[in-house]
Parts: sequence; structure tokens; C-alpha cells
Amino acid sequence: MKQSSPSSSAAHRIAGVDLGDLTSHVCILDSITGEVLEEARIRTRPKDMQSFFGRHEAMRVAIEVGTHSNWSSRVIADAGHEITVANAARVRLIHGGPGKNDQLDAEKLARLLRYDRNLLSPIQHRSKNSQYDLAVLRGRGALVSARTMLVNHVRGVMKSFGLRIPTCATKVFADKARQHVPSELMPALQGQLEIIESLTGQVHALDLKIRDLCSNKYPVTSVLMQVYGVAEITALTFVLSIEDPNRFNRSRDVAAYLGLVPGQRQSGSSDPARRITKSGDRELRRLLVQCAQRILGKRGIDSDLKRHGERIASSGSKDAKRRAVVAVARKLAVLLHCLWLTGEIYEPLRNSKRKPSISA
Repeated sequence: MKQSSPSSSAAHRIAGVDLGDLTSHVCILDSITGEVLEEARIRTRPKDMQSFFGRHEAMRVAIEVGTHSNWSSRVIADAGHEITVANAARVRLIHGGPGKNDQLDAEKLARLLRYDRNLLSPIQHRSKNSQYDLAVLRGRGALVSARTMLVNHVRGVMKSFGLRIPTCATKVFADKARQHVPSELMPALQGQLEIIESLTGQVHALDLKIRDLCSNKYPVTSVLMQVYGVAEITALTFVLSIEDPNRFNRSRDVAAYLGLVPGQRQSGSSDPARRITKSGDRELRRLLVQCAQRILGKRGIDSDLKRHGERIASSGSKDAKRRAVVAVARKLAVLLHCLWLTGEIYEPLRNSKRKPSISA
């Protein structure tokens, strides 16, 4: 990255950037007086960002997290500026209020950064290489979603005529459907069946790519896959989303980072129970919940995780099963982080085998 030695005037400048899909608004303040020194609107393209920030001496710059924040933060940092990526969803001053517009949002970002960087709930973006590999997983997910939608469409059309396609694996759905779709419906469904078949082949190709990434580029995933219910997709998503396990002081902080801990609304003596925060990576949280469901399923092996979930599920409360799944997903996130850091052999019943301590 380009290193700049800021002049006295540049060191006293702070910029806020409201990123738009086509254009972005920039507001530059004097950090001492708070006076607006410059306002500009630039196109949200790498070369325009590079041109604008390249002609300014080093500043502190705040942008909102979003579709364009990953690449734009790299461009701004490469121009020699100190970048802060704000989680604007957690800053009510930005996402709320009656007078919201792009120009004001840019100024608010700059003023919040001028006062205290922590008010912006700053986030850390993944590296470009991790983003590339994560795109493989996201691409597979998009293909699977498209295939599921088409499969449901074909089944729905068949049901409207009192017909059904037997339950089968998705990878053989097209062949199975052709055996049951009447000739009168084939003109309407032939195209969908061909696309489902094509999507299945593309999903399989990405499965092989993901397997190759796990084996050759991210071998640590094999340590995480020791846990029953955790396969390549979950292990690789966990590694790419966290990226650096040492960024957390404690393994249990990972659960909070992924939004698997209850929110708080404590005031005085009132501290009502709340649902999980659902912050962080939604896809990784969904995968961990799926793993928890497998662990608690009939085929799940006996383990500390399963026993923990079963104790909660047996409490008899109305939503005991749901709470059990979330609790196991939360403990699973902590366990995977511990295994990543230590590289230990996973023992499913490690805690249960511990002898109780003898009190004097």
C-alpha cells in the first residue's frame, strides 16, 4: 500500500463517504474546528475513487459497509488514507432520522469519526483472496437456490393436475420427473427439467472446487470436519468468514460475532429475555444451525454437543426445541474456533468423561 506522510493540514482532515450504487458523496471536515472544507460527488468506480483520493493528502476516512465497501476501502487505503468501515445499521444517527439523504449521511460519518471512531461500530473486511474463494461458496448457494425454485415449480405444476413425482435426491430429479410427467405437460416442463439437469452439473463442479480448496489451500478445514455434522461447505465458510482466529480474545466471542447470543435491553431492574441478535454473517449462521440440527437428529452421534441440546429440549417449554438448536449452534461455533486454534483431536464426549472434582 502507498504510504503517505500527512502534512499538518492533511492530518487535520476527516472525510465521510456515503457509497451509492452509481455515485458517492464525500464530505471533508477540519478535525479541529469541524468546519466543512469540501463536498464532492464522485462515480462509484475504482478509477474515480483512486483519482479523487489520490490527489488528497492522507486523511482519516469513514465509509459505510455495503456492496461496494470492500473494494472501495482497499482503493482508499492504497491511496494512503486511514480507512474505517462503519456498520451503519448499528448507528441510529445514520440510518434513522427524518432528514436522511446521501449528502447528510456523508457528513454524519465524518463527524462521528471526528468525535470517536468506536461510535461507528467499525468492521473488518476480508482479504481479496478470501473474497474470491468465498464467491465460490456464494455461487454454489445461488445455483442451489435456483435449482430448488425450479424443482418446486415442477412439483407444484404436477400437483395441480393430481400427479406427483416420487421423493428422490435432487441430483436425479430431472430423470425421475421425465418418467412421471405426462406427454401433455412435457412442453411446459421440458425447459425447466433441462435447466435443473444443467444446474446439477454446475453444482457438482463447484463441489469439486470446494473440496479442492479444503484439501490444498485450507487444510485446517479437516480439523473442523472432525465434528459430526460439519462438512466441507460449513468448514470452509467458517474459515473464510473468520479468516484470522487470533482476532478474538476468547473463543466464546465468536458466537457473539455471528449473532448467536441473546440481545440485551436492560434498564434498571428490568432485563427481559430476548432472541439472538442475528448480527454477523447470515450464511455462516444458517450453516451452523443446519449442523446443529444434524447433531441433534436421530443419526447424530452421542456427544457433549448433543447432550447439551437434549437437556434444553427436554425442559418442556414451548420453544425448547428451537432454543436447543440455537444453543448447540452457539457451542459449535465456539468449539470450531477452539479446534482451529489448537489443532487438537476432537473428543465428542470430552467433558462428559471428566471426573467430578472432589471437594474437601
